[in-house]
Formats: sequence, C-alpha cells, structure tokens
Amino acid sequence: MKYAVVTFGCRVNQADSLAIEGALRARGAIAVPPEQADLVVVNTCSVTASADQAARQTIRRVTRVNPAVRVVVTGCYATRRPDDLAPLPNVVRVVPNADKETLVDRVADDFGLTTAERFGSGEGACGSTLEPGVAGRTALTLRVQTGCEERCSYCIIPLTRGASRSRPVAQVLADIERAVAAGYKEIAVTGVHLGSYGRDLGDGCSLAALLTALARVDADVLFRISSLEPMDCTPAVVDLMASSPRFAPHFHLPLQHGSDEMLRAMWRPYTVAYYRDLIARIRRVLPDAAIGSDIIVGFPGETSAHFDEMRRVLEDLPLTHLHVFPYSDRPGTEASRLEPKVDGRAIRERAREVRAIGEAMARRFRQSQVGRTLRALTVDEGQSVVTENYLKLRLHLPRARNEWVGVRVEDEHHARVIDDVAAGGF
Repeated sequence: MKYAVVTFGCRVNQADSLAIEGALRARGAIAVPPEQADLVVVNTCSVTASADQAARQTIRRVTRVNPAVRVVVTGCYATRRPDDLAPLPNVVRVVPNADKETLVDRVADDFGLTTAERFGSGEGACGSTLEPGVAGRTALTLRVQTGCEERCSYCIIPLTRGASRSRPVAQVLADIERAVAAGYKEIAVTGVHLGSYGRDLGDGCSLAALLTALARVDADVLFRISSLEPMDCTPAVVDLMASSPRFAPHFHLPLQHGSDEMLRAMWRPYTVAYYRDLIARIRRVLPDAAIGSDIIVGFPGETSAHFDEMRRVLEDLPLTHLHVFPYSDRPGTEASRLEPKVDGRAIRERAREVRAIGEAMARRFRQSQVGRTLRALTVDEGQSVVTENYLKLRLHLPRARNEWVGVRVEDEHHARVIDDVAAGGF
C-alpha cells in the first residue's frame, strides 16, 4: 500500500505525523507523493480560518489529480469541525486528536495493512522505521506532552487538544535511545503546552526535571527545545539550557502583543516588562542564541495606539525572528465575542509592518554571525546546514546528510565547512 501524509500547523502536528509515518512504514506501507498514494492522511491545524481553508483546498486538490485515493483526516480541524470534512471528496474517515495515536490501527483493515510491533510506547512514541530523511526531515520531532489548560481568550486549541497530558520521563528517554540508534543526531522536543510538562503526572516532575534528564543523555545528540510560554521559561530552565552543550541555544517565546492592555484582553499571564527581562536574561548567558516569537495583529479592540506601542516594543527587543498571525475569530473562544473588530484591511497592513520588523531582526542576526565558527548539522541532502543557533545556510560543497560539521559563516546565506565534529564532541 502506498501512502502520503500531509501536515499543517505546529511542531506537535509534525511530531504526530512522524509517528503516523512510522506506524505505516512498520506495517509495510511505502511513502509516495500524494498524487500517487492509495491513502493520504491529512493532519490538520485549526488555529486560524486560513488553516481550515488550506486543509479543505488540499483535500480537493489531491482528489482531483488522484481520483482513486482514499483520504483520512485528523488533527485540530478534524476535532473541532468533523462535519466540515466528512463530506469532502474521497474522505473515508475523520479521526479526532483523541484517537490520533490509534489512527493506523483503525484504518489497517481497510487498507490491507499487515500487523507489526509498534516501536516506542505510550502517547507520542515514534515508529521503529523512522530514520533521518523520512518526510524530508533530518531531525526528529518528538512530542513529550499534549493538551493545554491555559485558555488564552483567542485560542481554540484547549478545546481540540484537551487537558494537559505528559509522557513519563522514562518513556521519553526510551524513545530518545531508539531515535539515536536509528541515526538521529538532533531531536526537537515539543508539546502543545511544553512548559506544563509533568504537572499531570503526580510525581513532582516538571519541565526542568525533564531537561535535567536530557542533559544527562550519553549520546551524540542535540536537543532543540520547542516553543515555551514566557512564564514557563524560568531562570532554572534558562540556566539549564545555557549550561549544557546538549541543548541548542535556541528559544521560541511567544509574546503575542506589545501592549499590556492587549495582553490582559488575550488572558496572557505576564507583562511586557516581564518579557523584556526574560529576553535580557537569555542574552546575558547566551548572547548568540536564536530567540523567536509569535505576534498577533488585529486582536479585537486593538487601536492604532496599541499597534504603535507594540511596534516600538518589537523594534527594541533583541529577537531574531517573528511568526506573525493576523487575528482570526475562532467560534467558541472568548475573543470571538469581543468588540470592536479590527477592519480586515488594517489587519493586513499591520501584519505587513510587523513582518518587515521581523525580516529586519533576521537580517541583523544573520549579519552578527558572519565570520563566526559554529557547529551545524547537514540537511537538504547535504546541500545546507542548520547551525545550533538556528541559521540555515547553503554550503559551497555538498556533504552527506546528517553530519555534524564545523562551519564558518561567510555571509548571511552561505557557510563553508572547516572541520568535522567528532561523535560525542559536545
């Protein structure tokens, strides 16, 4: 049986899709482009209306060029609005997030898939046939937690992902051991609300305890920690990441807005001053770290004064990149009931301005790294590298994929390999 997996949205969805791929491959399925597949799994996002639309468009496009394909839809949109997706062409199943881990088991008989022993145990486990290069990814994305109980006023995800659920440290370490044995040298550790890791386990575990365990892993592997809410990026977490070469100097800390009034309306539990202090602390201990952020523009009630305040804050923060989200009403959230709404044209213009600020940040950071020697992992079939501090650079001379190398940054977009980095040479 030939399959394809199409993924929308966050790193958690990417991790879920890799687990689905591993389970399919373990049962003998063969990966092909969607246009040639017998089965296409569409793993949806629902953070904005445009994400919903993109999933519907993808299903229609795939079925136009591949009329015999059968489509299984899962993810947050499938959980929130299954009736939107079930009538679409060739959709044979809509699987909510709660059943996503057993998706392959549920469709196995329909597609004549063989039984196979699963690799890894518990939620988020990776499949035994995963190796660097599956789904075009050299690094592995590993989900250690799902669900969220923060209830930000604009966010639908607590309704689509449910309460926070963490995988025990022993299970995480077992998956890491298998991933390293499969050849992975970089693992992105992710969760829907990663900072809440361990609170549901009832054994006193925390994100700091998980990071402490990861720092002790005796293997040639780098951990890249995914998005953390600012209030969860505690001094203990910052110090752990700064003190161990096991962690990439890379943070993603969603600010969402630069106005305290807007943050209160969003039900975000911190202030701009707190965020400034957090970034300053990281810069003191890791001056060359990549620090990205998320920004929402056009939140209900956002005035020109609020936006100007945010713009000034962003222009002053030493961040390295931004993800910009034009506000989108999500029915069922508190924000969807707030007034006044911001005009769509104003939202688009504000998004354009903030993206320009983000592009300037990225250029400034890239320029600051020119001439430096950095450790990096080869990707894109060895045509490029990704440095520990998250610069993606083209190589003049290709190398094999998935090698640690030392590179000198020659300009904003290119690097030259200057030496090999020995296994375990952290």
